[in-house]
Amino acid sequence: MGYAGGQKEKPDYNNLGDHTEAVQVDYDPQRISYEHLLEIFWNSHTPTSRSWSTQYKNAIFYHDETQRRAGEDTRAALAQKTGRTIHTGVVPLRSFNLAENYHQKYLLKQRSDLTAEMSRVYPLNQDFIDSTAVARLNGYIGGNGSTAQLAREIDSLGLSDSGRRVLESLAR
Repeated sequence: MGYAGGQKEKPDYNNLGDHTEAVQVDYDPQRISYEHLLEIFWNSHTPTSRSWSTQYKNAIFYHDETQRRAGEDTRAALAQKTGRTIHTGVVPLRSFNLAENYHQKYLLKQRSDLTAEMSRVYPLNQDFIDSTAVARLNGYIGGNGSTAQLAREIDSLGLSDSGRRVLESLAR
């Protein structure tokens, strides 16, 4: 999680209107296409709703002309399909700054038992924040992912038997 856009190099945290809370997605185009990521994005929010503030703006922040065109093309296709105005923006990324540490993996950090397990595997804060396993746990705790998906990958998350039981109960 971090802050995207804005006119400043770093957001002014006292002025909440100059940044947008965002997620940066690092991906391998050999495994998933940008177009597929856009499909997931469009299905993950309500693009026909207006954003009520810059801080919580619905937007695709693009890095280059190819991403801009793909974002605009998929937005136009969605408008055509639904017959409605799409309010999600397609805007250039000016900067991206990680959110403060207390925002990182917020849902997981509410579970001290699971956080302790992951902190033993990733004792350095940056390694904890960057960990795919930690991100997956945070997602499952947030109600994302299916029980079938969790069953397929639970062995790769590095949890104890107790941690596995806790996560499985949360994912139901």
